[in-house]
Amino acid sequence: MAHPMSTAQRYEAGDVWLADCHTHPELVWKAWHAGTLAEIESGAHWLIAESTVTQGLPATVRIRDEQRGPVLMDPYANAAWWLVPLDAAEELADVRQLHIRHAGWTLRCPPTGREVERRQWLWDPDGTGHLTHPAVLAAAFAPGGHRRPTEASA
Repeated sequence: MAHPMSTAQRYEAGDVWLADCHTHPELVWKAWHAGTLAEIESGAHWLIAESTVTQGLPATVRIRDEQRGPVLMDPYANAAWWLVPLDAAEELADVRQLHIRHAGWTLRCPPTGREVERRQWLWDPDGTGHLTHPAVLAAAFAPGGHRRPTEASA
């Protein structure tokens, strides 16, 4: 039986993936080693669907664990940033609680497992490139939201 990945290994894999999303990964590592947020542009690997924390947190409980992609939050700014696939804009265009950021928009992010400048990952990047599918995200924000199988049968 394979041993599950340790928390440190998961954080390292997530950090490597995030850094590799930048055209110059060394700049990401430099920012993190200095204790600051790294600026990573969207559009090459993912887009950003932005919501408020107050609208995003209820949606998070409607998404099953295996469907969760990275979500960055700044509770003090009441902002949440969902990393979604590059083709998500059209499918999420009608979800009024989400603002889709255009390719080239800069996400200022901490490394996984650490809070920097009041920002932290609610769901860390896991290193695989797994993102939240737009249909799942849209359903989670819909009235009544996505229901987990156990909720649907209750």
